[in-house]
Amino acid sequence: MAVMVKEVRQLRRDRVTLAMIVGIPVMQLVLFGYAINLNLRGLDAGIADQSNTAASRALVMDMVATGVIRPTLSATAPQELMDGLRRGEISVGVVVPPDFERRRAEGREAVQVLVDGSDTVVQSAAIQLAQVPLDSADPPRPGGRSTMSRTGGGQVAVVSFYNPERRSAVNIVPGLIGVILTMTMILFTGVAIVRERERGNMELLIATPVSRTELMAGKVLPYAAIGMVQTTVVLALGMWLFQVPIRGSVLDVYVAAVLLILANLTLGLLISTKARSQFQAMQMTFFVFLPSILLSGFMFPFAGMPKPVQWLAEVLPLTHFIRLVRGVMLRGAGLFELWPDAVALVAFSALMMSLAILRFRKRLD
Repeated sequence: MAVMVKEVRQLRRDRVTLAMIVGIPVMQLVLFGYAINLNLRGLDAGIADQSNTAASRALVMDMVATGVIRPTLSATAPQELMDGLRRGEISVGVVVPPDFERRRAEGREAVQVLVDGSDTVVQSAAIQLAQVPLDSADPPRPGGRSTMSRTGGGQVAVVSFYNPERRSAVNIVPGLIGVILTMTMILFTGVAIVRERERGNMELLIATPVSRTELMAGKVLPYAAIGMVQTTVVLALGMWLFQVPIRGSVLDVYVAAVLLILANLTLGLLISTKARSQFQAMQMTFFVFLPSILLSGFMFPFAGMPKPVQWLAEVLPLTHFIRLVRGVMLRGAGLFELWPDAVALVAFSALMMSLAILRFRKRLD
C-alpha cells in the first residue's frame, strides 16, 4: 500500500505523464474520429472549359455538385492545368474540348479529368466524376422533366498522372523519408540537453567559453549529418526495392530534407530545454510525432480533413515536407515552384531555434 501511494503521488507530480494518461486517448479519439476522413470531398480543381456552351457549363456545374471537386483555378488550356498539378496547386483538372457538343452527340470521349495520381486516394475519389451524365443539360421534354440518364458516363475519361499503376509504394516511400527524419531527429535532440544534465556534464558545459547559440548549433550539426545519411538510405532502398522514381532534381530532394532536418532538430532542442528527464523528452516527442503522422497527409489525405485541422497541420514541419518531396520526386516540380512550403520550414526552424536559445540558461538551476 505504501508503494502504491508513493507511485500515485509521483504520477501526480509528473505533469507530463499525467497529461499523457488523459491526453493520448483524447488525441487519438479526436484525430481518428473527427480529423481523419477517407471519403474525400472538396478537392482543389482547375477547369478548362474550351467549349463554353450551355451544355459544357451545365456539365461543370454537375461535377461541382457532386462535392468531389471545388474549383480554384480557371484555365484556358490543358497545359495550365498540368502546371497546376505539377506545382500541387490543384489535385484535379477538368478539360472540356472546343468540339464538346459534337463529341457528345457522336458518343465519343468528350471530357477528360486529369488527376494527380501521386495520392492513390485522390485517384479513387476522382473516378466518381466519370459517372456524371453528359446529357443532363438537354432541354426539358414536354411535361417539364429533364432527361437524366447515365449514358454519358463512358464519355468522361479519367487520366491519372505520376502514378498510373496506383502503386502504394510510390506514394508512401517519399513521405517515409519525412516520417523517419521526424521521429529520429526530434528524439535525438530532445534528449541532448537533458542527457548532459543527468550525466553531470552540464557543469563542464557551463565552464566552457562557448555562447548559448554556439552550444545549440554544436548540438544540432552532428545530427544533421545523421539525417542526411538516413535520407540517402531511404532513397536508395526505395529506388532499388520499389522502383520509386525521382522525376525532379536529386539536389532538390536533399535540400528539402535539410530543411526538414533543421526544423525537427530545432524543435527537439526546444523540447530538451523544457524536459527534466530523458523519459519526459521522449513523452513530449510522442505528442508531436503522433499528430505529424496522422495530419501531415502521409497516411490520410490532407484534403479530407476539416479546415480547423488543416490549419493545425500547417504548423507541423512534416506537412510541408510531404508536399515538397512528393512534388519533386513524383511530379518533377522544382523547389522554386514549391517555395511557400520551403519558406514555411525555414521560418519554423528560425522560430524554434530562437525559442530554444532564449529558454536555455548556462546555469544548474
